[in-house]
Amino acid sequence: MCSSDLGTYPIPALAFAMFQLMFAVITVALISGAVADRMKFLAWGIFAAVWATLVYFPVAHWVFDFGDSELGGSGAGWLANLGVLDFAGGTAVHINAGAAGLALVIVLGRRIGFGKVPMKPHSLPLVVLGASLLYFGWFGFNAGSALGANDLAAVAFTNTMIATAAGVLGWLLVERFRDGHATSLGAASGAVAGLVAITPACAYVAPWGAIAIGAIAGIVCAFAVTLKYRLGYDDSLDVVGVHMVGGIVGCLLIGVFATTGVNALGKDGLLYGGGLDVLWTQAIGAGAVLAYSFAVTIVLALVLKFTVGLRDRKSTRLNSSHI
Repeated sequence: MCSSDLGTYPIPALAFAMFQLMFAVITVALISGAVADRMKFLAWGIFAAVWATLVYFPVAHWVFDFGDSELGGSGAGWLANLGVLDFAGGTAVHINAGAAGLALVIVLGRRIGFGKVPMKPHSLPLVVLGASLLYFGWFGFNAGSALGANDLAAVAFTNTMIATAAGVLGWLLVERFRDGHATSLGAASGAVAGLVAITPACAYVAPWGAIAIGAIAGIVCAFAVTLKYRLGYDDSLDVVGVHMVGGIVGCLLIGVFATTGVNALGKDGLLYGGGLDVLWTQAIGAGAVLAYSFAVTIVLALVLKFTVGLRDRKSTRLNSSHI
């Protein structure tokens, strides 16, 4: 997110407030994908309200509040003051939601039949349709974070487009060599992985860097989604493997591909002579958000488990996708 030199925004305050609210809404919605099909609605409703208050809003302040100026001033969030770069929510949204999803599924437990019964999407056309809607809507988050029809919006729009395509190719490449064939589900999942990874970086990297980030995210996330079977946590829609891991990839690769030639308010990454400082700062940002979100979510989940109860015992499984 970017602010003017006066610490105000070049759009109406209510428009900015509602834009920020949409980030909060989508972050909570992402967590629901990890626990789909087995959490009580009452418990989820309480969790969503409390988690947004205790976790999302503080983290959003840490990352997106620049205080009196874009260089960090009075009232700025500590990660913004530190210099962590996150243009549209890689830390505050994706790493945040992924860490919370992991914590919640650990306390909640597995779906009935997990690891024994195939739990594949029941409709690939709906998967592709859903991925297409996400692709379309994502431009609003990434390009919209420029808060105007300007050069940064154009760069963010372009990078979002091409990084997503690269994410598809990266994921399909893994499927082709690992499984012998590429799939429509893999293409949809790769698109989301590319979208997630480019989100924090979209206005800080050149288009070629966006292609690299998308491709790397597609490859890494394709392997990451299989970890739930090896480690035994049941993440219904691969929120951890795609959103948390993809968010980490995008956040860290800012430290490699960022350039002030694209955004003068950014920094030069490793490939542009910036050394390891930016990469280290990005790692602190990703690690801090992950640790805080995971810890608070564990506590909140345990409180709910021993009060209203977490699990819907009548549930079995969900036919859906990685999205």
